[in-house]
Amino acid sequence: MLILLFMGLSACASQTPIIPTQTAIPATATSAGFAATITPSPSPTPLACLDEPGRTMQDVVATTKPPQEFIIYLPPCYEYSTERYPILYLLNGQTYTKDQWLRIGAAKVADDLIHKNESIPFIIVLPDDRYWNVVAGSGFGDRVINDLIPYVDANYRTRTERGYRALGGLSRGGGWTAKLGFDHPELFGALGFHSPAFKESTFYFDQIIKNIPEEDRPKLWHDIGEGDTELGSSLLFEEILTENNYIHTFHRFAGNHTEDYWSRHVEQYIRWYTQNWQENATNQ
Repeated sequence: MLILLFMGLSACASQTPIIPTQTAIPATATSAGFAATITPSPSPTPLACLDEPGRTMQDVVATTKPPQEFIIYLPPCYEYSTERYPILYLLNGQTYTKDQWLRIGAAKVADDLIHKNESIPFIIVLPDDRYWNVVAGSGFGDRVINDLIPYVDANYRTRTERGYRALGGLSRGGGWTAKLGFDHPELFGALGFHSPAFKESTFYFDQIIKNIPEEDRPKLWHDIGEGDTELGSSLLFEEILTENNYIHTFHRFAGNHTEDYWSRHVEQYIRWYTQNWQENATNQ
């Protein structure tokens, strides 16, 4: 699949991988400066990029208040292809930073699946939610829906069909996923709740799910650790899904509400998202 995807490539260049850490992220790229950042080198090595890791970089939607920063992962050979890619938005937990998904291994898993031809190449976006404890934090959801998604679609080669856009989150990021995903089912084909911490009431979710026609319901993944402090609310959420005949995947794994737990399951999460895209491609 991966080789076929890049049959149209005439040349590729070896890249020095950018390895993000919690404290060191590459310099911010704006939409104006992005093109210069990914210009191929004058002496390309044919198809070498297929064996290289994807690129992670920072960008920002400068028109929002506050500006909506995000990290974006671009798959191997992105800059030498004309393809459009499925996109996965992943939200971090409350009090954590936007690189949380990188720390637990999401980009490495993406590279491995793509290199092994076990997934079609895809883009990952990690929005910044640093304002969670101040007034601007309540507008995070609106910035994601009304500003970030249109910006990413306009400035990167995404597939804009609902079936190729997914949203997932850890902890409060999982709660945000439920809120945004159920409020805007027309935007997302799949939603992932990973140890979700909900701020909305069970009544809210019950009512909003009832208003989504069955044929428009996004696919769902829900997991929680047996020792998680949020287990009770997750079980109530499960009751709502069951009562509304919402077909979904639910896992109760061993573990607590920790990055160690999420690190152990991040490959399962990413595989689930990518398998949905594979199914969509097969059914077309």
